[in-house]
This record gives sequence, C-alpha cells and structure tokens, in this order.
Amino acid sequence: MWPPPGALMQRSYGARRRAPSLSRSRREPGNPVGDPPRRFYGGRVETRDLDPADLDVAFDIRTRSFGVIGESSRQNWRAMMLRSIDDQRVLGCYHGAALAAVARINRFDQWWRGRSLPMAGIGGVVVAPEHRGRGVGRLLMRGVLERAAAQGYALSALYPATAPLYRSCGWEFAGSQHLVTAPAEALRGLRAGSVPVRRVGPDDAAEILSVVRGIHAAARTSGPINWEATEVATWLAQDEPFAYLAEDGFLAYHWDDRDLEVDELVAGSGATARALWSLVGSGSSVAKTVTACVGPDDPLRWIIQEPVVSPHREERWMLRLVDVAAALAGRGYPAGVDVEATLEVEDPELPGNSGIWRLTVAKGAGRVERVAAHPGATRVGPRGLAALYAGVPSATLRAASLAGGGDPDTDALLDTVFAGRPYLLDYF
Repeated sequence: MWPPPGALMQRSYGARRRAPSLSRSRREPGNPVGDPPRRFYGGRVETRDLDPADLDVAFDIRTRSFGVIGESSRQNWRAMMLRSIDDQRVLGCYHGAALAAVARINRFDQWWRGRSLPMAGIGGVVVAPEHRGRGVGRLLMRGVLERAAAQGYALSALYPATAPLYRSCGWEFAGSQHLVTAPAEALRGLRAGSVPVRRVGPDDAAEILSVVRGIHAAARTSGPINWEATEVATWLAQDEPFAYLAEDGFLAYHWDDRDLEVDELVAGSGATARALWSLVGSGSSVAKTVTACVGPDDPLRWIIQEPVVSPHREERWMLRLVDVAAALAGRGYPAGVDVEATLEVEDPELPGNSGIWRLTVAKGAGRVERVAAHPGATRVGPRGLAALYAGVPSATLRAASLAGGGDPDTDALLDTVFAGRPYLLDYF
C-alpha cells in the first residue's frame, strides 16, 4: 500500500514514522462551501477551508476522537495537513469562530477494470465530542462532497467509523481491505528463481509508479489506488519501509516489533511474485509471522504449498460517484461485452448527476450520454449506483431497496457490465 507521509493509521498494528514537511500555508481562511451558514443552538455554523492557525485545535479534536499519539506522529500529521491545506483539500466546520469538525481530501487515482480515474480519498474526519449528534458531521460531508466535485474528482472513497453519516450523503459499501498472515518460514521456502531485484528510494518514485500502474492495467484490477509521486518519494525517504523493484513488481515492507508487515507487494508474473515474497521470508530467522494487505484473489494463496495464509482482518470501505458521466465513461469494462443499458439517477446532494444516462459498452470501454426519457431505465440513487458500480448484484440492490425499475434482462446486463471484486491495499 502507499501509506501517506504523516498519515496516522487507525489500525491496531501500528503507525508509521514519517518526516515532517517544511512547507507552510500562507493562504487566508475563507472559501465557504456546502450549505449556507446554519444556526445550531444559538450560533452560526458553516463549512470553509481550514485556517492553518487552527491546526492545534484540529489536532485536539483528532486526539479526542482517535486517541493520543506521540510527538513525532504529531509533527508528521501536521506536515501532511499543511500540504493538504495548500491545495484546498482540508475543510473545517466552524461554529462561529470555533472549529467544530475537520475532514481532508487525499488526491488519488483509483483503478477500475484496468483504467484509473481521479478519486477523492476522504480521511481524518473528526467532530468535536461536544458538537456530535447535531448535524455538524453531515454539514461537513456535504461541503467535502461539493469541494471534491469542484476539484474534478470522478469518485470518492472512505473508510467509515460510522456508516449512517456517510450513507446519508450517498456513500455505500463497495469492498474491503484484506489483511492476511502467513508464516515467514513458508515464504522463505518459495523458489525465487533469478528475477533481478534492486533496492529503491525516493528518487525512484516515478519509476515505481510506472511499474505498479502497468501491473494494475494488465491485470484489470478494480479498487487499488496510486499516490502522487511526491507523496511516494516522501514516504520512501523515511527509515522504513524497505523497498525493492523488479521489472514487473514492487515490494515495500517494514518491521513491527519482531514480525514483518508488507505495505505493498504487486507482481506481474509468477516468477516475480515468488522472488518478492521469498525476499520477505528471508527474515524468518527473526520474524515468525508476516502480515500483508492483499487482494481477495492474490496468488500468494496458490503459490505457497500449504494452506497457511490466514485471514487476519477486513476493513470495509465505501464508494461514491462524484461525477456520474466521468465515472461511467472513464472506467474499464469486461472485454468482449457489447451492451447498452440505461440508468435513471436521482442524486439530491449533487443534482448535476441526476437524470437519465445511457451507457454503451464495447471493446472494454464505455460511452455515456444523457437521454430525455427511457421507460425501462433502472432507477438508482447515489448509494445504489455506487454499489452497482462496485459489482454488487442487481438482485441484492433490489432486496435492499437500492434499485428499482428495469427488468430481469437489464439486471443481467448490468451484472455482467459491472462484475468485479474491488479491494484496497491502502488504509487512509
């Protein structure tokens, strides 16, 4: 995975050390977004760009929401927030002059059937305890959604601490981050062959991204994300991870006490997969267990002789289409499928998405156009559309009251067009 420099992983097996950035924002606060200011319990509440002067307050809210972290992690968090503030990707919800809630947009590309689209990864969503239960979170997320649309993202994804808030704004569950464990000794026993592998660092960020993108495109994966080269370089500049590159593969891992954690391992061939996993396993004289984030069909389960790859934990994530036309036209589709389907979308939060859309799929690509009317269109809101986009069967969506209209033949076409098992390798 690409852990963001300064990111504070909300997971039990630890946070990573990141170096602080020297960048500082000099922008003045402003640029309200979302709904007009509202009055809650006697005060005006509005969503606008986070004032850098309020970072200490934002950190206090973060601590009250997620717990205490060390000074080094605090400085890394601050550096990450300043970089994001510079790009107008951090919003605060203000009760008068007091900061009540914060959210951040991470700038990603996300892969869908081998094609990447701009995706707003929402992270660091916190609401001060004294402001919870009053609609502040929803007001903030509506502002975040508007900002994501204004910045040109086709999609948005997030890991929810609580689902109802995000569902009320149109996000829906789409996939998981799959964490598994395996004995280090079993990895060491893999036959590595003669695949050339070299150490890499910050100066190799662009080449690493090129290799990883080529792997995802060739494998027609759905779900994984890429960070920007500058963020990857900042990550690799730290003492950990230890990173290696092959012609068609990339590996990054780090120590967690006396065990190993694989941040990312992707490979375009069986020989490279074995070489990289065996490199991790070479630490088995000290490490007993390896924890890794992998896809649901990662070949690791098939290249190890014994069934020793065990599920460790799943982190479910949610998806939302920010720009329906761009999201439908920009992703990949199954090759050899030549179909036409019509969707009637109702999106109260982003009215520009509402309307009737005709999707024509041919040769693995989609073309989208608005149409005036279509009596047989499948009706979906933003939640149903997100789940459909991620491959949830139409029958499931109908049973959950997330889809209507259409007919069985249309359902079969949509299930074929959007079939997939999306997953994430990153937690953000």
